[in-house]
Amino acid sequence: MEPSQEQIREQQKQSWNKFSPGWKKWDTFNMAFLKPFGDAIISALKIKDGDYVLDIATGTGEPGLIIAKLTPNGKVIGTDLSENMLSVALENAETKGIKNYETVAADVSELPFTDATFNTVSCRMGFMFFPDMNLAAKEMYRVLKPGGRIATSVWAGADLNPWVTTIMSIIQKHIELPAPLPGSPGMFRCSKPGFIADIFKQAGFKNTSEKLISVKVDYKSFDRYWEMMLDVAAPIVAAMANADDATKATIKTETEELFLSRNKDGEAILDYAAFVVYGEK
Repeated sequence: MEPSQEQIREQQKQSWNKFSPGWKKWDTFNMAFLKPFGDAIISALKIKDGDYVLDIATGTGEPGLIIAKLTPNGKVIGTDLSENMLSVALENAETKGIKNYETVAADVSELPFTDATFNTVSCRMGFMFFPDMNLAAKEMYRVLKPGGRIATSVWAGADLNPWVTTIMSIIQKHIELPAPLPGSPGMFRCSKPGFIADIFKQAGFKNTSEKLISVKVDYKSFDRYWEMMLDVAAPIVAAMANADDATKATIKTETEELFLSRNKDGEAILDYAAFVVYGEK
């Protein structure tokens, strides 16, 4: 990777390590929130007992831990930049009694595995944050066995994800945020239909497919939504850190107004959507 990309990687590692307590706190909610995409990944991969599986950007362990139950005579290795997130993943594996799940702190652009090691590769919500997505895809291709399968999920467009734009749109009204560099890591970097499928094809994958999955999430209340977003969303916390108390109060008030306007009869439901992309070696 280029020096600038290595710098991004180190910043991401520090950020995920810093926010791992928030992810541990909200793990049950977040894993339920992301489960529809993990389920779609698992369905696409057609896991067989005995499969050797690599779960990249495993975070607190999913969908790798669910996959491990599907291949009791195989193994799942979860990789992530953040050692602290991997510690949570191992705690979750122990709590669930899962013995065939291991973790390795690793950069997706420099996977520490020999060629043709794995039957399948899963990667839920990782690609849009990889500094070099093409290199990441090539590494995934390299470590897959011939005929191996890959599936990933990435966020669809901002208009389909008010769960995050509800708060970010208000923050951007009151805080001047630096414009991201073209192609730099970000939530909606891979949101164009066919974007990841094209990267897969460039890496050598064939029989690619793409599916849009749209879901609804119930936060139960605005206060719960607000608390969670400030516990787990690094860009939101970073933006709010530069605001004075009055601005923060205004942002919270206006975010609540927008949140409530998107619901009826006291509900606390927002939409979210992602693409699940599949390929074969």
